[in-house]
Amino acid sequence: GFSFNKDEPLLMNYGSGISAEEIINEYSEDEIERILREYGEEKFSRKIAKKIVEERKRKRIKSTLQLVEIVRKIVPRSKINPATRTFQAIRIETNKELENLESVLPQALKLLNRSGKLFIISFHSLEDRIVKEFFVQESKTCLCPSKQPICNCGHVAKFKILTKRPVVPSSEEVAINSRARSAKLRVAEKLKCYTGWG
Repeated sequence: GFSFNKDEPLLMNYGSGISAEEIINEYSEDEIERILREYGEEKFSRKIAKKIVEERKRKRIKSTLQLVEIVRKIVPRSKINPATRTFQAIRIETNKELENLESVLPQALKLLNRSGKLFIISFHSLEDRIVKEFFVQESKTCLCPSKQPICNCGHVAKFKILTKRPVVPSSEEVAINSRARSAKLRVAEKLKCYTGWG
């Protein structure tokens, strides 16, 4: 149920937890709107959420193509499928992808040996922002407000950022693998001088 090109059950999960069908049919209109706006950055989030609630009153929304047809009634045609952002948002909510990313980054840092490198590939701006902010925070020697004259936070720099800007695929790579078009790679190296665990 991840693809909007085939008629499949609305699952979108990796085998456990809540399904996309439950979210679409049981979440409130406000909750659906928030998910579409925050996780899909969908500017038609309010209209889509309202239409979903209207449609599910008539008939439970169970398949990917049912959801695609609802979104197509709201979102104008463009270069990407009108349902792309909606499916991204629902998938992120179904699998708690951003929460999982936020929790795994500190764990990865702990597991790295000194001079070890952490490579993270993200596939949309929300993931990339989390990775960027984590790398920046863990490369600073102080997290105190800039106006504070003396540091008392005790924070220690753990990373050296190796990619000032994310590495993105070349046009040749995208031509071979279109799914790579949104990929962004960031790399950081654990400092040799950092002796703490974590």
